[in-house]
Amino acid sequence: MMLHIPGILTPDQVKYFREKMAAAEWVDGRASVGAQGAQVKQNRQLAEGSPLALELGNIVTRALTANPLFFSAVLPHRILPPYFNSYAGGEQYGLHIDGAVRVNSTNMQSMRADVSTTVFLSDPDEYDGGELTVMDTYGAHEVKLPAGDAIVYPSSSIHRVNPVTKGERVASFLWTQSMVRDDWKRSMLFDLDQNIQKLRGQIGDGDAVVGLTGHYHNLLRMWADM
Repeated sequence: MMLHIPGILTPDQVKYFREKMAAAEWVDGRASVGAQGAQVKQNRQLAEGSPLALELGNIVTRALTANPLFFSAVLPHRILPPYFNSYAGGEQYGLHIDGAVRVNSTNMQSMRADVSTTVFLSDPDEYDGGELTVMDTYGAHEVKLPAGDAIVYPSSSIHRVNPVTKGERVASFLWTQSMVRDDWKRSMLFDLDQNIQKLRGQIGDGDAVVGLTGHYHNLLRMWADM
């Protein structure tokens, strides 16, 4: 399931991020990938574990965990500290798939990467190219969102970032281990939860809504892997 989540970061937060990142030192983006990814990745990143990356990453993590739509869609169990990258001057990231297991460098804890998230920090009119293109059984989906918005998608998807031919594309990206590892089950739970919320808004907490809510939680109880 791919999902656009608007307004993860406020305009003031985006402005703060951009000001801090403009004065930062960047490292080769290949530092965070394996051998296959290193062959097709051309970009720059804030150094993993640097004070600035940790500061901004904490803001992103808090914003995501406080967002009801993100929680409903992703059902987060563990969130890896976010990374930050920049593409300019033709830089790109060719077709690749994210590694299944990531290691949190702050505590050396391994986690399964179920869901990938990109939080855009540049508006679409600030750069040419740079679309995030995600492949699934229904074809290729190009994503280029306003600054502060996020896209979530299965980490099992093959994807790429198209060359940035003008301007600069800045973003945060991260991985989440979900309580429910199967994307199809997460998608069904998300649809069920969203429809329960709609019904609750229309008719209140009647017997039918309570029954459906119980059905949702029993499915989550059965499928949760924690």
